Amino acid sequence: MPTVSAGADHRRIRRAAGVLMLITYLVVEVVVTVAGTWVFAASSGRVHPVSSAPVVPTAIVLGSKVTDGEPLSYLRGRLDTAAELYRTGRVRTLLDSGNGGSPVGDEVAVMRTALLARGIPGDRIVDDGLGLDTAASCRRAHDVYGVRRAVVVTQDFHVGRAVALCRTAGIDASGVVADCACATWTVLRNHLRELLLARPRALVSALSW
Repeated sequence: MPTVSAGADHRRIRRAAGVLMLITYLVVEVVVTVAGTWVFAASSGRVHPVSSAPVVPTAIVLGSKVTDGEPLSYLRGRLDTAAELYRTGRVRTLLDSGNGGSPVGDEVAVMRTALLARGIPGDRIVDDGLGLDTAASCRRAHDVYGVRRAVVVTQDFHVGRAVALCRTAGIDASGVVADCACATWTVLRNHLRELLLARPRALVSALSW
């Protein structure tokens, strides 16, 4: 009898674990779907290549990793795109927003140096070293720097979320897709991260504002 009882208990535990896993899966699926729908709705019709970007006062250039004082592939693509927007007269000011205190390198200092090297006048570059994530970059662009209309420059996997967050922060924002000579596996990893982690977290941030 004790053996039968132990077996029944084990089956009940397995069933309960299965139900819990199913509930967890459904919750995750709903959250991912809602976050993805929010990003799509907020950014629909607002994402452009450089050639058809709207003419606005400011480009918000989102930071990314640097090393040894040099921008890595994602950031190089964003800086090249931002410089092109300025040279073609589509923006007048570039707001560099990133982590100015990163232990691996001051992102905004590297961004400014790289933009100067691309021929952008120093007085057309504004540095925000407290743009520690996309939500902070958007909030600070609006609240600290008075940005009301802008394009956000970043890669395709990121741009929809960036537009959604900046619009939530009160900016009439569109996105410009930055090119990237990036390794395929990192692009796939970032698309997956966007879907499962970054977009749900962004939605939570937006709801808390």
